[in-house]
Amino acid sequence: MIFTPPMTMMDFFTKSEGMWFTQRNVHHFDSSGDESGESNLYISVVAQTDPRVATVCTQQDVDPAQASGGASFMWQANEDRGEPNPEQAAVLIDIPDDKSRRSGKLIRNQGYVEKIPVVSRYWFGQDGILTIDTDYDNNQGQERCWFITDDFRVRVSTVRMLNGVYLMTYCSERRCVTEAALQQLKVESLH
Repeated sequence: MIFTPPMTMMDFFTKSEGMWFTQRNVHHFDSSGDESGESNLYISVVAQTDPRVATVCTQQDVDPAQASGGASFMWQANEDRGEPNPEQAAVLIDIPDDKSRRSGKLIRNQGYVEKIPVVSRYWFGQDGILTIDTDYDNNQGQERCWFITDDFRVRVSTVRMLNGVYLMTYCSERRCVTEAALQQLKVESLH
């Protein structure tokens, strides 16, 4: 079977929906030590008619009619067993440039590097690699993300700070099997 990568942001969000196990390595190019960790990432698609679309668009002075929808992202440390902390969450809204929907703006209620509302530029390469550029007040970030299979993807990001210090992050992410999917497999194995 030939794998077809998503080539629009809404297709990317749809393919990303679910819970992901993330293994992360962070390399600091200053005196800070490198770090690594594991976390869970929860992604759900946000429909164009969802009230969060209008809220985030209004926050960024963007006409909500330009939005094609979005996604909600929540993350938590892998060993945490409770519900994800709503403070570790963001809503991203897709504002495509044109009918091809292969490039555009992502507007967020809060950024990852700085917890402020932010606007990013994105585009999909011919190879299906998604690139997102973000200018914060004090930092610049670039993230590249691509699917290897439907259930495995890679993210690489860099952050440049005003003082010139760089940070690079590499994440590999595996989709987690849901309880419903496990139950379905159990039922199928009994027949």
